[in-house]
Amino acid sequence: MSKTVTLRIAEDHYDRLKAYARAENRKLSNALETLAMRQLDEELFVDAFEMEGISADKDLLNRLKTGHAQARKSKGRFVE
Repeated sequence: MSKTVTLRIAEDHYDRLKAYARAENRKLSNALETLAMRQLDEELFVDAFEMEGISADKDLLNRLKTGHAQARKSKGRFVE
């Protein structure tokens, strides 16, 4: 279900966003949602190049598996 959000931004930022939406042939709300979700994807997930590096690091993979197994058994402690 869609939610309504009120957003207060500077007028020059609004003008830039409106111009972007117009250039992309989108409504402003859709352009904002698309930009926000794209940014979240970049922040939360690794790209293919980085994943390749992770997958190639056998020591890292073994340590992740060990840590995962220990966490499932509630062994060890969490460090902040």
